[in-house]
Amino acid sequence: MAHRVAVSDGGNKKTSRVRVAVRLRPYMAKQDEKDEGPCVRGLDSQNLEIINWRNATETVKYHFDAFHGGQTTQQEVFLSSVKPILPHVLNGQNASVFAYGPTGAGKTHTMLGSSEQPGVIPQAVRELFNLVKAKDEGDGWDYSVGMSYLEIYNEKVLDLLSPNSQDLPIREDKDKNILIPGLTHLTILSFSDFDTHFGPATLNRTTAYTKLNQRSSRSHAILLIKVVRTQRTLPHRQQTGKLYLVDLAGSEDNRRTGNQGIRLKESGAINLSLFTLSKVVDCLNSGTSVRVPYRDSKLTRLLQDSLGGSAHSVMITNIAPEYKHYFDTFSALNFAAKSKLIVNKPFTRETVAVPVLPVKRSREEQEAGGSGTEPQKKKQKDEKKPEHVASHATELHSPSMMDRLIALEKMMMSSQDKNGISVLKQIQVLKEKQRELESQAMLHSQLAEEKVSKQEVDFKSNTAPLQRKQSNVMKANKQQAVVQPLQVSQLQPLQQLAVTRKQSVCIKKKEKKLSYQLELLEGKENIMENAWECQLDKSVLEQSRQKILQVLNTGCLKDLKSLQQIGDKKAKLILGWREIHGQFSKLEDLIKVEGMTEKRFSSFMKANIVSAMGE
Repeated sequence: MAHRVAVSDGGNKKTSRVRVAVRLRPYMAKQDEKDEGPCVRGLDSQNLEIINWRNATETVKYHFDAFHGGQTTQQEVFLSSVKPILPHVLNGQNASVFAYGPTGAGKTHTMLGSSEQPGVIPQAVRELFNLVKAKDEGDGWDYSVGMSYLEIYNEKVLDLLSPNSQDLPIREDKDKNILIPGLTHLTILSFSDFDTHFGPATLNRTTAYTKLNQRSSRSHAILLIKVVRTQRTLPHRQQTGKLYLVDLAGSEDNRRTGNQGIRLKESGAINLSLFTLSKVVDCLNSGTSVRVPYRDSKLTRLLQDSLGGSAHSVMITNIAPEYKHYFDTFSALNFAAKSKLIVNKPFTRETVAVPVLPVKRSREEQEAGGSGTEPQKKKQKDEKKPEHVASHATELHSPSMMDRLIALEKMMMSSQDKNGISVLKQIQVLKEKQRELESQAMLHSQLAEEKVSKQEVDFKSNTAPLQRKQSNVMKANKQQAVVQPLQVSQLQPLQQLAVTRKQSVCIKKKEKKLSYQLELLEGKENIMENAWECQLDKSVLEQSRQKILQVLNTGCLKDLKSLQQIGDKKAKLILGWREIHGQFSKLEDLIKVEGMTEKRFSSFMKANIVSAMGE
């Protein structure tokens, strides 16, 4: 059974903030352009500043977890920003690294790199295999590493390891894990094995030429590395960790890229998914949003675990220093500043084998001793025995058996041997036995038919026909009360329920009280909303209110959802209010919870009191 284990690395830390690193691409000015110099510069390893476009004499400063200048190598970026989160994957937790930034800022170079300067993806996979090898063989765990590779092109999920695949669906299991049915998953044993599959799959990714980038990525690429470790001894615990390595396509200004036709459609899909990503970040930072729009885009659906989910996340924001990219750089820095405020809640995904409990042996098995297979064989023989007897009996008194005996008798009468006479005697004996069996079978069948018919007669005599009973109120004209549903207010079910609860003292008093209360209800549609409580028994009403209050104060999420008109969202709001303000002193305090008005509270009380009285 799968369950969660909270993170406890170095203390009681149960949350993990999204780490943001900014990488500045080297300055590249063309000869035909005027050299205005860079608009961004780094101050130290964590701070940078950009010229304020409103006032060129001022600068805007930013602080991040790491800043990598134009001279920073691929190895330094990996060691400072990515390597610290990789050990979590081997402990059954999720981690994600994704590169964000405008087109032409160097995202693909940061993630993929080259043969001389490998990027984050090859270095991270190599480090994972090194960590697996470094684990002591005596620790009692077996490790298995697998990979999947996909791209999101024009809002279609395509499998890069299987180029002929169609658009794949995105699903969510009962544990709220994101799944992609039909996605290829390959088991890899070493880094060379990974490189064999990853190299050709990368060539399947959609790229094209634009005015700002000769080989611009036209899709978002996501590489999934799955590490499963299994305990060799009981209870055979299994922990699953996933590493998401994401190379996002850059946001584009079509006025500068010159996109037309297919490129324009691709650019629209890229910008729309990145806009949805910014909306998700804004909703997570606000803290008051009821709905986070993860489902508005397939990109945010797949990154749901990385942003506000259960993964250790690192975002590498790539920016360009040229003035022509100023507004793209400025918006990317603002997005990065908002993203570092997101808090995730990592946990270990662990599956424990269910222990097999010893089965209680029956008395016959205990007497027989041993393994208990002999009593089972004996039962099987007993079950097979009646079938064999029945089949033998049907063979004896089947119509063809008598015909065979008569035919055999005729054949033997044609021969005059002594042996033939003895055989004829035996045939006569068999014929007599056959007649006796047939007579017994007929007698048993008649007795069985008589018994069945007798049971049917008894059943018909004992059970009355299903007819609608006429109520006692309709018999006497004096006690007749006709209630039209359209003329009775909505309080009618509560009044009837309250009356039926009190029908245990005297029948005559009950009927008088019922007719009296029904007369009071006729023509009264403008009753106050709280007047229904006055018509109920005070003890029953107080007992129901105490029961509801107890659930609100001590109930878990499941108990709160069992109340009427309380869903998953309201139950979480009640739990949050209870953690901040303590228990509810009275039921009316429920109005203080966000989203609970007086009208909703009144409807909530009616529904739950009726439900409590119905139980």
